[in-house]
Amino acid sequence: MPLQVIESPKCPRCSKSVYAAEERLAGGYSFHKNCFKCSMCNKSLDSTNCTEHERELYCKVCHGRKYGPKGYGFGTGAGTLSMDNGAQFQNGVDTVRNGARMEPRAIARAPEGEGCPRCGGYVYAAEQMLARGRGWHKECFKCGTCKKGLDSILCCEAPDKNIYCKGCYAKQFGPKGYGFGQGGGTLQSDCYANDEGAPNMRAAIDVGKIQARPGEGCPRCGGAVYAAEQKLSKGREWHKKCFNCKDCNKTLDSINASDGPDGDVYCNTCYGKKWGPHGYGFACGSGFLQTDGLTEDQISSSRPFINPDTTSIKAPEGEGCPRCGGAVFAAEQQLSKGKMWHKKCYSCTDCHRPLDSVLACDGPDGDIYCKACYGKRYGPKGFGYGHAPTLVSTSGESTMQYPDGRPLNGQRTSGGCPRCGFAVFAAEQMISKSRIWHKRCFYCSDCRKSLDSTNLNDGPDGDIYCRSCYSRNFGPKGCGYGLGAGALTTF
Repeated sequence: MPLQVIESPKCPRCSKSVYAAEERLAGGYSFHKNCFKCSMCNKSLDSTNCTEHERELYCKVCHGRKYGPKGYGFGTGAGTLSMDNGAQFQNGVDTVRNGARMEPRAIARAPEGEGCPRCGGYVYAAEQMLARGRGWHKECFKCGTCKKGLDSILCCEAPDKNIYCKGCYAKQFGPKGYGFGQGGGTLQSDCYANDEGAPNMRAAIDVGKIQARPGEGCPRCGGAVYAAEQKLSKGREWHKKCFNCKDCNKTLDSINASDGPDGDVYCNTCYGKKWGPHGYGFACGSGFLQTDGLTEDQISSSRPFINPDTTSIKAPEGEGCPRCGGAVFAAEQQLSKGKMWHKKCYSCTDCHRPLDSVLACDGPDGDIYCKACYGKRYGPKGFGYGHAPTLVSTSGESTMQYPDGRPLNGQRTSGGCPRCGFAVFAAEQMISKSRIWHKRCFYCSDCRKSLDSTNLNDGPDGDIYCRSCYSRNFGPKGCGYGLGAGALTTF
């Protein structure tokens, strides 16, 4: 198919081709970015201050000067008399600088080859700019194409003995073609001032046009691979254009390329979908189910299977799990009272709540319970015990198995608890007047209020009392004594 060359629009100012990357529109015409300036004052323009007249661009001020109404009441402000038509901008020399009018001056001509290369006049030290070993006037030190002011950084010396800015120098003398010009990847085809000699670039490059010998070229197109476009994978050479994923056509590099067993290349994602492991636990993340290209039966068969039957392997009598009798292995064992349980079996006997070392309670029947079920089954009963709602007797009989909280068996000793006479162990002892009491027996003898070291009072009868009961039984009696000042206590 023959290449269809699209004619580019021409800039009205320089008559060169205008490409999309540098196009500026005004009045239906396309301008270069560097040409988008006022024709009179050379001020850079944009879409807010641009005015077009007969294929020429003006700023609003210059357009008003040249084509606006003149006379009394028009011009810069109301009531002013403006007859300025912009004649000072028609010659090639700038006669206005910083708002002040500059009178034209006569320049003394220097001998041939000694003065300014542009105007030929003498150059004095106060206005000297150096380029190509010669002195230039500061006013003449401008780009030969766009008239942009230059300095020692922007100046480029050209082989035609003129000076240019970097952009114009690259357009006239720089390399041409795809990849050169204003930026990487741009198409620069302004070869010469007359816009001729631009390279004829093809719209699409056929890398397979030059075929290589079998087994030596690009694995995808079979074309010869040259060093400038070479990409390596598994010892084979690919064109840069052909080095993309076979499935999704994603461009690849040495990091994300994966060689498939079919001899082609894939991105990491497509490789995992097509050649990686499938099923539960593979692909994007742990626990992710990758099912691309699998049927329901294949998905079900690939799922890991755990046999929930803990009794499949029986243990010898008295050595296995107390609940199911199966053998207990180290990976699933739970310890309680020197016995090993399966993790699945280590739950409350009543409510089947899973337990751990904090929640488990060993019952007297050899089984395990959670704290709530243990309290219901083996804890004290009646009003004030257990969990809300508490159990209240309606028959008048006590529901407590041990109303006084004292042991029913054991040997009484003279050194035991003064109240019950049974032996006192370190875990439950309370001390008063060098005597040891059970914690459950350490209460007031009259009101049975529980006592501690802050409200304890030892009575002369050898018993213990709270403060109120002690004052009532052994304190002073009469007017002014008792529970409060002025109270009469005669107990």
